[in-house]
Amino acid sequence: MMQKWIIPAMLLVFTSCASQAQFKTKLGKVLEKVQSSSGVLSEGDIAAGLKEALNLGVSNGSASASKVDGFFKNELIKLAIPPEAQKVAETLRKMGLGSEVDKFTLSLNRAAEDAAKKSKPIFVKAVTSMTITDAVSILKGQDDAATVYLKKTTNDELFKTFFPVVDSTLKINKATQYYSDLVNVYNQIPLVKKVNPNLKEYATQKTIDGLYILIAQEEKKIREDPMARVSDLLKKVFSQAGK
Repeated sequence: MMQKWIIPAMLLVFTSCASQAQFKTKLGKVLEKVQSSSGVLSEGDIAAGLKEALNLGVSNGSASASKVDGFFKNELIKLAIPPEAQKVAETLRKMGLGSEVDKFTLSLNRAAEDAAKKSKPIFVKAVTSMTITDAVSILKGQDDAATVYLKKTTNDELFKTFFPVVDSTLKINKATQYYSDLVNVYNQIPLVKKVNPNLKEYATQKTIDGLYILIAQEEKKIREDPMARVSDLLKKVFSQAGK
């Protein structure tokens, strides 16, 4: 219910204004006071809601990516042969070595799935560090505004953390060996341009990019689908924000 003082306040505003424009300005301030005392979102609510939403998206995205086939059977994030080596794969398939190419692709994605297990603490740290200003800006932003924020604040740390993990899992899953074998066979073909792209850097960044894609999907779902808002705070923040 609107407080009893609002009508006298509005009359007072009206009689003290020299113009219609002044009236609208002062009326807006009066209404703001009414709204703030009537359960409209505070900036603290917004920040808490955004952090809860992001933690939910991070948890779901990390869990999805790190399970077996999380990358390999998701065409949206599946790691393919490095662009510089596409010619290698095409040529070797024509030579009847398609199964070797497929083994490499599978092992590359297994490495990404293993590395993804290390992502959640880094994302949570970034979410915890989010300011109220960041949160308000994100809530009013595009469907992937929170994911963009995470990219800006986590990419470097993820790369540093993932690189040794990817390096290790590439070896465990024999991706490094398969890749070396494929490139060596290709480079022995007469007249071809030799290739040797950095597999570890490629796999590390593509793993990170895949995680951002999954988190963006989770963010969009929470913004658009009321059923995805699994707590009262999420429902309050995103419904009142018109999301």
